Amino acid sequence: MDSPRLRSALDQVPAYVAGKPPTPREGLTVYKVSSNENPYPPLPSVLEVVRERAAEINRYPDMGVGALTDALAAHLDVPREQVATGTGSVGVLGQIIQAMCDAGDEVVFAWRSFEAYPIVTRIAGATPVMVPLTDEHRHDLDAMAAAITDRTKVVLVCTPNNPTGPSVTHTELVDFIAKVPSHVLVVVDEAYLEFVDGEDAVDGLALRREHRNVVLLRTFSKAYGLAGLRVGYAVADAPVAEALRKTATPFGVNHLAQVAAVASLEAKGELDERVQRLVAERARVVDGLRAAGWDVPVTQANFVWFPLGERTPDFVAACDEAGLSVRPYGTDGVRVTIGEPEANDRLIEVAESFAAA
Repeated sequence: MDSPRLRSALDQVPAYVAGKPPTPREGLTVYKVSSNENPYPPLPSVLEVVRERAAEINRYPDMGVGALTDALAAHLDVPREQVATGTGSVGVLGQIIQAMCDAGDEVVFAWRSFEAYPIVTRIAGATPVMVPLTDEHRHDLDAMAAAITDRTKVVLVCTPNNPTGPSVTHTELVDFIAKVPSHVLVVVDEAYLEFVDGEDAVDGLALRREHRNVVLLRTFSKAYGLAGLRVGYAVADAPVAEALRKTATPFGVNHLAQVAAVASLEAKGELDERVQRLVAERARVVDGLRAAGWDVPVTQANFVWFPLGERTPDFVAACDEAGLSVRPYGTDGVRVTIGEPEANDRLIEVAESFAAA
C-alpha cells in the first residue's frame, strides 16, 4: 500500500532546535539561558490585565486584532493599514515568505543568523541564499547585495543579529537598501530592537517611510517578556500588510496575547526600567568575559556569542555541569542569554575557568 506523498520540499527543511531546559542539579539553582527569554515575569501592570481578562478565553479572539492594531498604529505613528500581526515575529516572517515566494524563488540572508530563516524559506518551496558573516560576526551587506539575482524576492536583515549580537548601522542599511531593486522586499528583523544602545542605530520607521519595499518585523517576546503568548507584528506598505493579513492563521493571535500586548504598549515606564537593567547586566557580563581573555563580539541584543568552533561541545558541557543551559550552534559557537544576575555571575565564573584551562 502506498503511503501519503508529502511535498518533496520538506526533505530539505532543517529542524528548528529550541533551547533546552537546564539539567537539575542537587543543591544547585539551575538557570535556562538558552532561549533569549526575558528572565523576569511580564510587567506587573500587564499581569494584572491578563488576570482580569483570563475569564474571557471561552470566546474566540478578535480575528482582526483590532485593538492591538490600533494601539500599534498610535504607538508607532503609522496608518493602521500598514500594521499586520501574527504569532510572534517568526509567525509573521512565515506570513511574509508565503505572501512573497513561489517555488524556486530566492531569499537572501546572512549566516549564521536566525535559525528560522532557512526553515520558513524551504517550507514555501523557495531557495535560501546564505551569505557568510564577516570575521567580526556582522552582516556583510555588500556581499548580500551582490547575491541578489532575478529570482530574489526577499532579503532578510537581522539587527541585532541572532545569534552573534552585532547590529548594522543606519548608514550601512541606507546604503544597502539603495542597492536592492525596488521589487525585492527588504525585511528588517528587529526582534531585539529595545536593547540597542549603540551609535547610529537603525531608525526603522524612517526607512519604512522612505522605501515601499522595506518591512519592519518586531515582537513582544523579548523585551516585553511575552514569549509564551506568541505575538509579533510587521510594519509594511499597505498592500504588503494586507497580503500578510491574508496569509495569517485565522484567530492565530489569541485573546490574552492581544490584551497583554496592548497593555504592554501602555507600560512604557516599566518597560524602560527593565530594559535598562538588562542592558546594564549585558555590559557587566561582556566586561567580565573580556577581562577573562574572551574576544566576544560587540552585542546589542540580550545575549552574548562565544565563537568557539570545535570547542563548542566542551563549553556546553562545562556550563551544564555548573547548572546553566546554553544554546550551541553546531561547531560554530554558543549563544548565552543575559539572565538573572546570579546566572550571569555563574557564566562569568565558568568562562574564566574554561579560558584558564
